[in-house]
Amino acid sequence: MTRMHSLEWQKSSFSEANNNCVEVRGADGVIELRESDEGDVIVRTSAAKFAAFLQGAKAGEFDHLTTSA
Repeated sequence: MTRMHSLEWQKSSFSEANNNCVEVRGADGVIELRESDEGDVIVRTSAAKFAAFLQGAKAGEFDHLTTSA
C-alpha cells in the first residue's frame, strides 16, 4: 500500500459543496479524519485500520447506515 503524505485535508468528490462532509489526511502511517463543520475534533487511526475500513465500505458493509429507516 502506498503511504498517504498530505498535510492538506481532502474530501470526497461526492461530498456536498456546503462543507457537509468528512475530511481525511495522513502521513507516516497515521490517518486523521474530521467533519468539516467541526474541524477541531480529529480522530486518528493507523493506515492499516483505515485500509480495512475502506475495504469494508467498498464491499457495502456499512450501506445500511446511510439509508433512512
